[in-house]
Amino acid sequence: MTARILVVDDVPANLRLLEARLLAEYYDVVTARSGPDAVEICESSKVDVVLLDVMMPGMDGFEVCRRLKADPATTHIPVIMITALDQPADRVRGLEAGADDFLTKPVNDLQLLTRVKSLTRLKALTDELRLRAATTRNIGIEQLLQKKSGDDEETPAVLLVDEDEVSGRQLQRMLQGHFLLDVAGDPRTGLLRATENAYECIIVSTSFADYDPLRLCSQLRALERTRLVPIVLLAGDGDEACIVRGLELAVNDYVLRPVERQELIARLRTQIRRKRYNDSLRSSVAQTVEMAVTDPLTGLHNRRYLDSHLQSLFDRAVARRRPLSVMIVDLDRFKSVNDTFGHDGGDAVLREVAVRLRRNLRGIDLVCRYGGEEFVVVMPETELKIAERVAERIRREIAESPFPIGATGQSVAVTASIGVAGLQESHDAVEAMLKRADLALYEAKTAGRNRVAAPAA
Repeated sequence: MTARILVVDDVPANLRLLEARLLAEYYDVVTARSGPDAVEICESSKVDVVLLDVMMPGMDGFEVCRRLKADPATTHIPVIMITALDQPADRVRGLEAGADDFLTKPVNDLQLLTRVKSLTRLKALTDELRLRAATTRNIGIEQLLQKKSGDDEETPAVLLVDEDEVSGRQLQRMLQGHFLLDVAGDPRTGLLRATENAYECIIVSTSFADYDPLRLCSQLRALERTRLVPIVLLAGDGDEACIVRGLELAVNDYVLRPVERQELIARLRTQIRRKRYNDSLRSSVAQTVEMAVTDPLTGLHNRRYLDSHLQSLFDRAVARRRPLSVMIVDLDRFKSVNDTFGHDGGDAVLREVAVRLRRNLRGIDLVCRYGGEEFVVVMPETELKIAERVAERIRREIAESPFPIGATGQSVAVTASIGVAGLQESHDAVEAMLKRADLALYEAKTAGRNRVAAPAA
């Protein structure tokens, strides 16, 4: 996933160096040489991550960060502060100013790129939640965006998974008074506790003698109860490969041994602040959308929501020059199901179709019941060929397992035809893209049903 990175530094050589590193990783880079320019760019254009020098004349990096985090329009933009200052107090000052991360010059390439990648992924999730909240026209969204880290709320519960008892006791002393730290001495116990308790962050040590810590991280991400809980790796020298792989698995951050107390506290607070912010967005969306834009039978979004939100997704994809795909799923000969099993039986099939659709799609994908036995799926950041493969997986999921009907043990075989279309590079429109998907669906139907059609143009 590409992203737009703002690099802020008053020294041209530093700007060029960071710009070159990021361009080599295919990021879109924009630069600013002063604090006021940086604030103006963030307020007036789309920025995914800010790399912010601290020592600048006039408005320094700390003040820029405070202004960005105080403005509801920019508070969600991740900020990485970069400076020659190397004292722990300076790093903590930056994090407490609202920064999401802090790097010391000369910047290590691994740390730079892994931090940018992690925060870009979190920004994409936050953008999606904010967009959905805006779609609902929630009147409380501005107050929500101004919520801070939750310092006035109850003390956060954090889980540490580390087989080193001495290290565990040391971290408990470090975090005492700031977090409720629970320690699990082995990964199996840690996974069990994580699913049973409402932790707001999980720290996973990389120093297990005979266990891959990334296995635990992947399990935490796979479980519904823990998939949104921030994960921080506790790593040592020589663990660079583990850190890189961990961030690819959606680990949120890492801390290197020996652990500096104030930095660890500040990083945990940053992760918990972001989690609470996104949790609030999800809650806001859920409360306002449920009645007005949810199909009561399947629990999916309805056509009203699709008509509003699809245009937003389309406009965003066009503005960012990113791919977008849409598919229309239509159950074959569904009338015969209703005729044979009644509408209760048909309703049971539709509910199960919704379950199977969700199971085969990502959290950022939009799934709607379009009407009757027809469903629409919108897939941001997805090329047409990828969407076609996903559609084929969905078709098999529907066709290969009969659908249970009621409590009598009866079941019925159901198939689906799917039409897929992608965003075209120029002069496209939402209506035209849906029309192409509908024509592709007609092609699948006329070719014999139970198939996917995805014309290239």
